[in-house]
Amino acid sequence: MSDAKPRSSHDKTLGMHERICRRDFLNATLLASGSALMHGRTPRELVAAGDDWTGYGGVGDYRNSNGNTWEVMNAGHQIRDHVYNTLPASVTDTGEIFDCVVVGGGISGLAAALFFIRGMGNGAKCLVLDNHPIFGGEAKRNEFLVSGKRLIAHQGSAFFPVPYPYSFIARFYESVGLKQFFLPYQTWSGGAAEMQLPTTPYDSIPENYGFYFGAKFGQKPGVWVIDPWRKQLEGCPISTQARQELLSWSSGHSENNPRFPRPTYEGDTVSRHLDTLTLEDYLMARYGVSRETLRAFLGDEGSGYGMGADVLSAYCEYAADLLHPLRTKDSSQMFPGGNAGFARLIVKTLIPDSITGPATVEGMSAGRVNFGVLDRPGQPVRVRLGSTAVWAKHEDGPERSQFVTIAYTQGGRVYRLKARSAVMAGGCWTTKHIVRDLPSAQRDAYDQFFRSPCLMMNVAVRNWRFLHKMGISGCGWFEGLGSYLQVRKLARLGGVPPTIGPDSPVVLTVKILFGRPGLPLKQQGDLGRMKLLTTSFRDYERTIRVQLAEMFSRSGFDPKRTIAGIILNRWGHAYVNPQPGFFFGNNGQPAARDVLRGTPFGRIAFANTDLAGVADHRCSILEAQRAVSQLLDQVLSS
Repeated sequence: MSDAKPRSSHDKTLGMHERICRRDFLNATLLASGSALMHGRTPRELVAAGDDWTGYGGVGDYRNSNGNTWEVMNAGHQIRDHVYNTLPASVTDTGEIFDCVVVGGGISGLAAALFFIRGMGNGAKCLVLDNHPIFGGEAKRNEFLVSGKRLIAHQGSAFFPVPYPYSFIARFYESVGLKQFFLPYQTWSGGAAEMQLPTTPYDSIPENYGFYFGAKFGQKPGVWVIDPWRKQLEGCPISTQARQELLSWSSGHSENNPRFPRPTYEGDTVSRHLDTLTLEDYLMARYGVSRETLRAFLGDEGSGYGMGADVLSAYCEYAADLLHPLRTKDSSQMFPGGNAGFARLIVKTLIPDSITGPATVEGMSAGRVNFGVLDRPGQPVRVRLGSTAVWAKHEDGPERSQFVTIAYTQGGRVYRLKARSAVMAGGCWTTKHIVRDLPSAQRDAYDQFFRSPCLMMNVAVRNWRFLHKMGISGCGWFEGLGSYLQVRKLARLGGVPPTIGPDSPVVLTVKILFGRPGLPLKQQGDLGRMKLLTTSFRDYERTIRVQLAEMFSRSGFDPKRTIAGIILNRWGHAYVNPQPGFFFGNNGQPAARDVLRGTPFGRIAFANTDLAGVADHRCSILEAQRAVSQLLDQVLSS
């Protein structure tokens, strides 16, 4: 597809100057806190740079927290650049002492706070430090107002598989207010013929799906193939070899192949063998697909881990399945804003008046966050937003110390407090810098964790008639930004309209990954982050407008009239990328994750989904439960 360059004469046609698509105000927070980062630039120049980088944030609770904003990114880079290797003389001691401080306000950190309070009982005090303007980590949502209707989409963590009744995850869901796992969804409306729609952006209805082939395949204009799999890929401008290999891959997923058994449980002989292979080599052997076909057409095989199959452990193919979701026709469920729903349910459970309205799933979805009560003195759990932890260290050595000193930045100042215990539930890329007395074994283990970036682009459109006219609700492509989009039915929660049809405004989510197959894993992540972080909002916006126009203008899409708003959610370290040996170790050495999971370091335990190696909110919860249990059993019981 076209690599769109700035063309001011074309911008008006593309709708680049529509007010909803970017912030039209100065970011006062950045102006107040960015002076140390200017490097010779004026405050107004810095504000303008941050504004064009972060972009429009939508409306509602999450309007100032779309992905890693400019402020969040710079605060994190200060840790990376060792700005706080020593605390400044001006550090403010808050005088606070907590039984537990949780670093990180994503699902793992929030769940850790809940497990801790439940485990410690009455009188316990817990503080959650979160560097973002709102809790949730990658489980956040975007909100638009289009034609008087509130549209909600996910920023990152998306759906939840229905768990088995009475399982640990099922009981956790119920304990935070999710009593019915199957949600009510929109029904069809309008005069057009009904089109079946999935409930998540990662599922599709085969007969309503299309493949697009553009300039990369010598097609100008591009060509569409609707219902490609049932047509045996006829009409796709690809080689005969690629077609045969893709059909072999497609049919092979439904077959039980005794030469390639699936693992039964984590750590069995099959799973350990798979962890010695790359996912790419395994897929080539299992499905008879060439390396070239995998890299050209099957990038999604590794997309759940943010990277291509060439650098991932083959065990990634099955790791999430071994969390054992309930196998039903409607096993994938999704709140309108993705797993932000779980973050909100947990916070509502911890601090009942933190979200307005009743303590129900509908109340959680429709209510507004009462930011003023999150860090209210006197309550068992406090959530302190906009607070980047930069320092954690035992006062008198990990063996003898009764406290951990924790320092954080907020509003340009550094604060210090004490904790009897701590859970590091933030990302692995910062934890190894924050814990100042971390032993070499744990530090070396963290060096075995690699992360890759992701850009979640939410495009609000005033209607999706252009798709319905083509007979599709979703599609895939193999060039340009992202690789697929999908219209989905939303759960009828939080003011979501009860019906959907081709004239309904919807949000189309485009997930953009940055893998570069063939390069070493770390290099792929570093180059991807550089691309993510050095491209302006305006350039991304222009490129997606041109791309969608190329794909859909013949069916009535007009970038100026159809697009109502665009939000970018930049996640610099979105996915952990488990390489071969990540899960079960190499050469008789333990897996790095087990070094960190095995026992606390002094009064500090480690959580976060990184340690499971599976980017799944269920792993976030399970890792939180393990970390807190270790503190309660091994540290605070003595």
